[in-house]
Amino acid sequence: MIRFMLLFSRQGKLRLQKWYISLSDKERKKITREVTQMILARNQKASSFVEWKDLKLVYKRYASLYFCCAIEDQDNELLTLEVVHRFVELLDRYFGNVCELDIIFNFEKAYFLLDEFLMGGEIQDTSKLSVVKFTEESDMLQETMEEYMNKPTF
Repeated sequence: MIRFMLLFSRQGKLRLQKWYISLSDKERKKITREVTQMILARNQKASSFVEWKDLKLVYKRYASLYFCCAIEDQDNELLTLEVVHRFVELLDRYFGNVCELDIIFNFEKAYFLLDEFLMGGEIQDTSKLSVVKFTEESDMLQETMEEYMNKPTF
């Protein structure tokens, strides 16, 4: 099970975080700082797997963003790497060649895609088409509601 997922830039700026365990804000900030510093300090040719406390960190760098997942000790690292890659593919399909700015300015869409893909730290839906379709349908519903709410009432 995935305990948490972090997306951060090469400068260490947190762009997205999803926690599947309950922790206080203070603990989350401490963990985020530790994990970010540890991964950024690693050599680029080093393995994408790190033993950390009682968890394994699995990370992958795409362009200027690091995607990092913390998994339980008995979980499969390669499967988690595939989950990270599938999430990047979902972002690419939705945004069309996703970049860091897409996530910064449309973070709610990135969270929605992640929530459609993962639930409770486990894969909910593996189909790129259905996840993106549900997200686009949600966008259409939101736009329809905004149009409806903006109409004047007489």
